[in-house]
Amino acid sequence: MKPNNQNKRKKTPESYTERVYRKLVTRTGLVSTNVRIEETDLHILAERDIAELATDLILQYRAQLENYIVKNPQFCASLDPLSLDKIAPPLIRDMLMAGLQAGVGPMAAVAGTIAEYVGKGLVASGFCEVMVENGGDIFLQRSRDCSIAIFAGESPLSYKVGVKIAPSQMPIGICTSSGTVGHSLSMGKADSVTVLSTSTPLADAAATRLGNEVGRAAGGNGIQKALAIAREIEGIMGVVVICGERMGVMGDVELIQVDLKGGD
Repeated sequence: MKPNNQNKRKKTPESYTERVYRKLVTRTGLVSTNVRIEETDLHILAERDIAELATDLILQYRAQLENYIVKNPQFCASLDPLSLDKIAPPLIRDMLMAGLQAGVGPMAAVAGTIAEYVGKGLVASGFCEVMVENGGDIFLQRSRDCSIAIFAGESPLSYKVGVKIAPSQMPIGICTSSGTVGHSLSMGKADSVTVLSTSTPLADAAATRLGNEVGRAAGGNGIQKALAIAREIEGIMGVVVICGERMGVMGDVELIQVDLKGGD
């Protein structure tokens, strides 16, 4: 399962590739577990070590995705939305729906989808406090307020601004796309586009779409264009766009000032 995710321009910095930001997470009594299977690289917080259960869940959902791609190769290759497949597994249907809502190919939602399905699988197994992070895309289910710092590459706002999530908003997906950081395909120039949604697949797909839009308008107009399009995507709770020293915000977002220790 290797999506068409090679960006056409160089991205930075190396700290993202090394997942250094994971060391900045405040665990608040939870156990940190890292599970990696091929392209899937998850950082999970839960009440205890869940490596074995998370591995089983990842293998289950990767198998569904890989088997579907073998029979439907356009699912992996398309950068445009595809029609819904009513007989596909729920994971596939969620990715297709997210792509349709955001106006992108279904694989734009893959990281957020895996994070959500693993997270909900853990919750269904009896865990009450769960965070699953997959390359900057987060599924969050906690019983307390959480602060999420935004990593925006070399922007001076990186790790200086974040969002506060209340228990009443959870479970929630918080997904970030970037035209300057990471390995995924982006046509945009934003240092970060962070999207909040009750659907982590949609948050992931929308972050990709909005990140693309920032690069299609000159100067600060790109941020405004992205926010205008975000208002038209049903299911988005809020958006934060960072481009250099500029920032734009839309929706139900509580911004906070943070330090380099990140969020919890």
